[in-house]
Order: sequence, then C-alpha cells, then structure tokens
Amino acid sequence: MIVKKVLGEELLTLAEAKEILLNIKAERVDEELSYEKRKAIEHAELFCHIDAASSRKLVEELERLEKMKPELAVRIADILPETRDEVRAIYAKERFTLTEEELDTILDIVKKYA
Repeated sequence: MIVKKVLGEELLTLAEAKEILLNIKAERVDEELSYEKRKAIEHAELFCHIDAASSRKLVEELERLEKMKPELAVRIADILPETRDEVRAIYAKERFTLTEEELDTILDIVKKYA
C-alpha cells in the first residue's frame, strides 16, 4: 500500500494505540493480521498498564503544567514513571531542568492514574 497524502497527525498514547489495534483485530476475525500488526498488539499488551481513557486524562492533566510539551506528556503516560530519576530521564534532552517540586507534582499526577 502506497500512501500518497497524509491527512492528519495526532499523538497517541500506547493505551490508545492498543485500543485501536484491538479494534482492528476484532474487525478482521476471518483474515489473519500481518506480522507487524501482531507484534504491535503484543507489544501494547505487554507494556500498557492503564486504559485509553485514563491515559488521555493523564496527558490532558500533565499538559496543564508549565514545562510540559505534548510529546513529553504522552511519553510520561506511556512509561508511568515512579521516581524522580525516571522523570529526569524523560526530560534529559530538554534545555531546562525541573525543580524538586515540579518533579513531585508530575509524580503525584501519575500516581492518580497508575
């Protein structure tokens, strides 16, 4: 299949991607899924720990923070960090650092959904 034009682009959490892939799997009961789709479903089921609605709420709540980009919010929702060091690792490529209070705020938000 050759893609001629991209119609839109949207950031998805792993939980949302898992939901979409499982819907595709349910629709195609009669036909076998491609290797890539099977591996993507396997990966999503292995590493996804919350449902799609909760992950979207988490991303929306994280995006309200001052030093939060949409890409970082999605990454945090996918990884669900438990320590300050894990959050720092996510922010490692950014040009700014987070204070201890900002780290704790992020972790508190994540704990509500994890």
